[in-house]
Amino acid sequence: MKIIADLHIHSRFSRACSPQLTLPNLDKWGAIKGVNLLTVGDFTHPVWIKECQSQLKAEGNGFYQLKKGSQGTHFIFTTEISFIYKKADKARRVHEVVLAPDLETVLKINQALEKRNFNLKSDGRPILGLSDRDFLELMKNIDSRIEIIPAHIWTPWFSVFGSKSGFDSLKECFGDMTKYIFALETGLSSDPPMNWRVSNLDPYILVSNSDSHSLKNIGREANVFSIEENKFSYQELIRILKEKDLKKFLYTIEFFPEEGKYHFDGHRNCQIFFKPSQTIKNKGICPVCKKPLTLGVSYRVEQLADREEDYCPKDRPGYKRLIELDKIIAEVQGVKSRESVQVKKIYQQMIEKIGNEISILTEIPLKELAQKGVEERIVQAIDKVRREDLLVQPGYDGLYGKVNIFKKQTKSLEKNSLGQKSLFN
Repeated sequence: MKIIADLHIHSRFSRACSPQLTLPNLDKWGAIKGVNLLTVGDFTHPVWIKECQSQLKAEGNGFYQLKKGSQGTHFIFTTEISFIYKKADKARRVHEVVLAPDLETVLKINQALEKRNFNLKSDGRPILGLSDRDFLELMKNIDSRIEIIPAHIWTPWFSVFGSKSGFDSLKECFGDMTKYIFALETGLSSDPPMNWRVSNLDPYILVSNSDSHSLKNIGREANVFSIEENKFSYQELIRILKEKDLKKFLYTIEFFPEEGKYHFDGHRNCQIFFKPSQTIKNKGICPVCKKPLTLGVSYRVEQLADREEDYCPKDRPGYKRLIELDKIIAEVQGVKSRESVQVKKIYQQMIEKIGNEISILTEIPLKELAQKGVEERIVQAIDKVRREDLLVQPGYDGLYGKVNIFKKQTKSLEKNSLGQKSLFN
């Protein structure tokens, strides 16, 4: 059976997250998106975990379903935790995704954190004044089946390799506990080819998750597995990742990394964005405000890379870069917002007539889409996304990039010395 897994999202108890993030809505939108293994997220929050206890039932394999009205979405217990501490005379801010084998283990984790007087009520993604290394040791002492995956590893402000507060290697971060790290989350602003350039990451399997703060963004990045129904379990999922079983781990679903909000360097207030070569030329300083630029993922990868951009390893899962369906519809309809009534109507009609979003974007033949009444221009746009025939204005300093499917860039604007509102082919 094909499993599409999104292992990192948030609940409505995390800051800046939609109040619509309830378990019934997650179940519904998992089916709409085509994500059939979805994390509940935020399992350290006391109110959220009580809702999980009351509304979910165990399947007996480490996964859960709604007790009432399930649309077939399986749930796994994971959460994101923020670690802020000082190491080697530098403030460190790193985010980790924690995976737990069952609800009982989650309760043990929460109890252990509460005993240490950590405030789990303030945010679904709590901040702990504990090193990543010590936290990992604590988790393994609670249950050896608990796993940690470093989250969005290149994000400038909160990640293991972040330019603002991260490390240059996993060993620096985890020390003697590095042996327990087996997977890394690439984040929206990087994709597998960018990570392949860093040979020190070769031992780790790369995973992709949405880090969604709203229902509509579920599955914008995900992981696609082929798992026999009788082996579908938390244990098998972890085995596949640890052993890099490429017969079972088929591919990841990726954002176009340029669309991520930290792909390039820049200052949003100054409307400046640079690619790494320009940042180096300007010595990392914004030409408008004369302050240091926020260094993005591309720059950080360039710092640690020891391979050329076209390097491709032999043994690795595949990947597919996608644009969300409602964004495609919005461009075709000539509207700016995904929230347009017109966009929502067409989106809903396509889901009802054809199937889930990921299958529409990746699998269903274009001819079949047309036969089922999909507007010709939308079919053309889906075809262009599948062929990656589009233009993305890179994101920077917390601003998402902008996708253009039909609009063509005739020449590079790299000659703009400030980089203001520039596009790069």
